[in-house]
Amino acid sequence: MINPLQAENVTSAIGAIVLAAGASTRMGQPKQLLHFQRRSLLHHTVEVVVASVCKPIIVVLGAYAEKMHQEVNQLPVTVVENPQWHEGMGASIQVGITALNAASEESEGVVLTLCDQPFVSSDVINQLVAAYHSTGQGIIASGYAGTLGVPALFSRKFFSDLMNLQPTSGAKQVIKKYSHEVFPVPFAAGAIDIDTPQDYKELQTRKD
Repeated sequence: MINPLQAENVTSAIGAIVLAAGASTRMGQPKQLLHFQRRSLLHHTVEVVVASVCKPIIVVLGAYAEKMHQEVNQLPVTVVENPQWHEGMGASIQVGITALNAASEESEGVVLTLCDQPFVSSDVINQLVAAYHSTGQGIIASGYAGTLGVPALFSRKFFSDLMNLQPTSGAKQVIKKYSHEVFPVPFAAGAIDIDTPQDYKELQTRKD
């Protein structure tokens, strides 16, 4: 486990992409705008990333983009829209990587995160960056519920793989393909994500 105090002191050219383009079909309404602890899940996630060591920060919007803009337009991020958001996560990752490269050619890597994991924190993001520097591994993934997933950090050498994902694929495909280059960082609460009305109901009853 990386010491959180070490993580806070790490600075590096690691960007971040918040993927928030989906239509939330299983929820029946935009889950990005659902409130938890007096903020929308989207606003919470972007604030968390802004408070981390990552710079620059790209937010990818798609469905309901006009409503989403209102949640993040006061924050120091670059907002881009994926007109092909309906094709899937891979299409949004491509848009995000393109925007990150345009914003900073010096980025060593990128942290990919979603906005439906309510317990993500800046400490979690900083742990990924600290582990990247201390281990030398090219992919740092969050470990929860017996799997590895996002938030996850990918060094620049994997940008082409992320850019070439099938539209319906996500970052997990790259994590699986290069499993021998992945270092896991425990994030047990990462298993809690909000996809359905029942998920949201259960979240609202949690005390932590």
